[in-house]
Amino acid sequence: MTPLEHLTRNDRLGKFFIDGQWVAPHGTGKAVIVNPATEQAVCEVPLGNSRDVEAAVQAARKAFDGWSRSKPAHRAALLDRLQALLEVRCELFAQCLTLEMGAAIGYARTAQVPLAIAHVKTARDVLTAFPFIEQRGHTAVSREAIGVCALIVPWNWPLYQITAKVAPALAAGCTVVLKPSELSPLDALLFAEAIEDAGFPAGVFNLVQGDGAGVGAVLAAHPDVDMISITGSTRAGIAVAQAAAPTVKRVAQELGGKSPNLILPDADMERAVSLGIAAAFRNLGQSCSAPTRMIVPRARLAEIEEIARQAARQIVVGDPLSEETTHGAIANRAQFDRIQTMIGVGIAEGAQLLVGGQGRPSGLTAGLYVQPTVFSGVHTQMGIAQEEIFGPVLCILPYDTVEEAITIANDTVYGLGAHVQGSNMQAVKDAASRIHAGQVHLNYPAWDPHAPFGGFKQSGNGREYGLEGMLEYLEVKSMLGYF
Repeated sequence: MTPLEHLTRNDRLGKFFIDGQWVAPHGTGKAVIVNPATEQAVCEVPLGNSRDVEAAVQAARKAFDGWSRSKPAHRAALLDRLQALLEVRCELFAQCLTLEMGAAIGYARTAQVPLAIAHVKTARDVLTAFPFIEQRGHTAVSREAIGVCALIVPWNWPLYQITAKVAPALAAGCTVVLKPSELSPLDALLFAEAIEDAGFPAGVFNLVQGDGAGVGAVLAAHPDVDMISITGSTRAGIAVAQAAAPTVKRVAQELGGKSPNLILPDADMERAVSLGIAAAFRNLGQSCSAPTRMIVPRARLAEIEEIARQAARQIVVGDPLSEETTHGAIANRAQFDRIQTMIGVGIAEGAQLLVGGQGRPSGLTAGLYVQPTVFSGVHTQMGIAQEEIFGPVLCILPYDTVEEAITIANDTVYGLGAHVQGSNMQAVKDAASRIHAGQVHLNYPAWDPHAPFGGFKQSGNGREYGLEGMLEYLEVKSMLGYF
């Protein structure tokens, strides 16, 4: 059964999940969901309005007292049930992600879905070991759920970002209102169904579909929302913070990035460059932390260019449902057009096009398919080295000294992720310590769901994942004379 057949059969497609019930929306707007692989419309989903937001917020407010006072063991047991349901339904979620955002089915199965499920397990593990009250002399320091949380997630990692926010918020004892992207909303319906089947109390989790103006801005400004967490563009993060300011609610932002991959002179170039291409083009470059600036020693530039050229040519772009495809379609038309424009900017700026370019890959005449593109001879003042492209476009920037390389790495308004490659681990660690970013990967380590993730500078504030991810949803209270 396809995701659309499943949602239609269960009467979920045109409804929101509020106060434990599937309800018809008050909003009359519609969003057309397009399969990016075919550019054909597959369904419509409703867009909510302020009345839908009000109903969801009040349901969350009503449920908060009981949920926040529930035993951590009870919340952990429900997260266990949720994790089990997501695991049973992983193929349904994978098919959904392929349909709504063009992810290659193999990548959806091996990354998008299992990494999302890992956030639920991590939140549960953090919860079971967390000391909600600590003694400091005669004072108790208590950490308590902040309240009703509005969670706004993007279209590029839909399920992954849902679980990265919802799981720690629920673990902390908060109640939530989730607003998924109107461009990839179907997996949120499947997630709400899993929440319902897991047995979470009514009002603890609420889902309202909508766009930024009709739902996102209303949530940000709502006086009964205690916290808002958004993953999206820096522009969207600024708008949410401005709307939230009059009510002085907590705002957590995970925003844009232009992440460097600093390759030191002693690195194994074959490994460093080929894995750097893979990391930059993961999810077709539609990741805010994608390391799309490869900073390399000038003395080895020709060798690095050839490795990059060959690695990019190994990528198989095509039908997301094909097992042979490694990279599917770009998630939506606006992003496809943006990538094409920025490739044109790179060419106009005089960067050397090693592989790829504008237009679809050879043999593909329809669908939002992009050629994996690598530019060399890029300098840090170029637009393609400064602007977030959010697609499979890599810039190779040469350096003469490591000091210069560090300067290039930090020459950005962003500071989300970074990578450093090298054989001398002390040199790698020294370079990592000097890069202004919230998360630095040394020599392509395994992903760690407990490693806090978030940005410096215009990449946002606050942290997600692991212990720090749950701390975002807690307030600190000190009670003197408690002991």
